[in-house]
Amino acid sequence: MIRVRVANQQTAVRVNRRRLCRAVRAVLREEGVDEAEISLAVVDDAAIRQLNGRYLAHDAPTDVLSFLLERSCDGLEGEIVVSGQTARRAARQYGWTAARELLLYVVHGALHLAGWRDRTRKEATAMRRRERECLARLA
Repeated sequence: MIRVRVANQQTAVRVNRRRLCRAVRAVLREEGVDEAEISLAVVDDAAIRQLNGRYLAHDAPTDVLSFLLERSCDGLEGEIVVSGQTARRAARQYGWTAARELLLYVVHGALHLAGWRDRTRKEATAMRRRERECLARLA
């Protein structure tokens, strides 16, 4: 079973907890993960900036952070943190809803927990393709 707990700690974007939970579960199942404990936090830019600085030494807000806490043959435990404020700004830039942008961040974070990386250009291209595939099924 994949358990997802959502904490909404921001007011910039309306959060559909059910949709976000469903997205995390779908992505992880598609990646072969059947057992997981996932915490998903939707925060503001100040909170994600603080986490980005503490864990990645980047002094700026970001869209999504993911933390794989444990992975074993029994499943995985992880955290996904996304910024509602960043999603709202980016959505205007791309011409879609903030909810869709937030969903993209959640999919991206879940893919990281499942083992996807985007450090190289080749990895990033493959991950973007996989995000689009996941989003198309979630629409």
